[in-house]
Amino acid sequence: MALVPSSPRDKYPPLPDDTFPWKEPPPVVITPCDPWPPPYYLEDGLRKVTPYHFTYNTYCKQRWRGREILDIFASEFRDRPTDYYEQAIVDGRVVVNGQPVPSTKTLIQNGDMISHTLHRHEPPCTATPIGIVHEDDNLIVINKPAGMPVHPAGRYNFNSIIEILRADRGYGWNPLPCNRLDRLTSGIMFIGKHRQAAEDMSAQIRGRTVKKEYITRVVGEFPEGEVLCEKPILQISPKLGLNRVRANGKEATTVFKRLAYYPPRDDGKTNSTQDGDMDPDGQPWKKLRGYSIVRCFPVTGRTHQLRVHLQFLGHPISNDPIYANQRVFGPSLGRGHSEAENDEDIMSRLSRMGKEDVADAVAYHDEMVEAYNKRKAERMTGETCDVCDTPLYSDPGTHELGIYLHARRYRCEEGKWDYETGLPDWALPPPGYEGPTESTAETDPLAVDLKELGLEDETASAINGDKSPNGEQVATAASIWS
Repeated sequence: MALVPSSPRDKYPPLPDDTFPWKEPPPVVITPCDPWPPPYYLEDGLRKVTPYHFTYNTYCKQRWRGREILDIFASEFRDRPTDYYEQAIVDGRVVVNGQPVPSTKTLIQNGDMISHTLHRHEPPCTATPIGIVHEDDNLIVINKPAGMPVHPAGRYNFNSIIEILRADRGYGWNPLPCNRLDRLTSGIMFIGKHRQAAEDMSAQIRGRTVKKEYITRVVGEFPEGEVLCEKPILQISPKLGLNRVRANGKEATTVFKRLAYYPPRDDGKTNSTQDGDMDPDGQPWKKLRGYSIVRCFPVTGRTHQLRVHLQFLGHPISNDPIYANQRVFGPSLGRGHSEAENDEDIMSRLSRMGKEDVADAVAYHDEMVEAYNKRKAERMTGETCDVCDTPLYSDPGTHELGIYLHARRYRCEEGKWDYETGLPDWALPPPGYEGPTESTAETDPLAVDLKELGLEDETASAINGDKSPNGEQVATAASIWS
């Protein structure tokens, strides 16, 4: 495949009357054409993408200056072995400033543009369609499926909410997300059809006029009535995505209310859940405690707020790969988050499990996502790609595509709009049990009223003051990356 060097001057030449020196940026390498329409196909309940060629372009980062190009790739992009990058440099698939490099020991300098063309293998995501809750001339309100990232990132490109919507509605359209949900979280999302609509809705969500309700499934019998948690949250490790209750953390407030409790079934089986299946995470102890369906009303929007508060209360989300893992937090599952607990030990166990086991205990960020996918959700098949010799992985199981956390309802406090979804399948009564099938006033007459709890003026903090680990705005109240 031919690679085409491209210069920014081709598209943006300096104007004749420019009065300042115009320094031309280094050329980049582009693939001749992205595949369009995206090469999707559905198989075994998964949306898959046929592998395709793609070029990554990035400027030299400060920490790369003066380092050998092979060393940079081997240490920074560990999803492929060093031998692969060495051959890619020799073959000219890795170039600097649009030109092949003479040696794998070439030093990278400030301002260099590094281009890497590869045969891209995207991970599969769920084939569940993106549900449309509401649509008008300005907005689309969607029910995001679990297991689908919002933006192209990491190994995901076409298998993202943005690109799937573009494929469905036309290449020229640019969907503009107004809030964010993590890849493993499902539920309500707002997509602006034009910039002004997106800015208006984003401003409402960042303010105090939008109330959110999440549904989750937690370990054990959650207390009845309203449960208020006002514990501050501190980010312990951005790389591992670990957050904990700490006195020196950021103010965080959540109201919880139990919707249903399903006790363990006494059927003589020792390794089955209420649904009759083996525990997905291999931890049959959870079945001995049963599980609860809980409504969550975040007042603030801290990173991992719902997950951390639920763990602190002793009822973590049942399939949470971090906060419901006994091998990381011990039998107590971190209940109470004692200050005496050694965060370094917890981080060490979390990181070690991501490297050694088929770990549930891996965060959902960059490098750790790769480890999680490769060691659990995408086990090696022993085969390699005929085009690029990349090791191929088996498909993830359906239980590995999501977490039991769903953004069920967003409503404007001023009464201008109110959007909600039904309960996800994992929140419905299991076979042989009776329970609510909708989270409505009819099945839950004691709906939480935040005003009656007196939280609005005292503890509600504007979400626009909270940042995600990478410095971007945290747009949703449940800490998106949860």
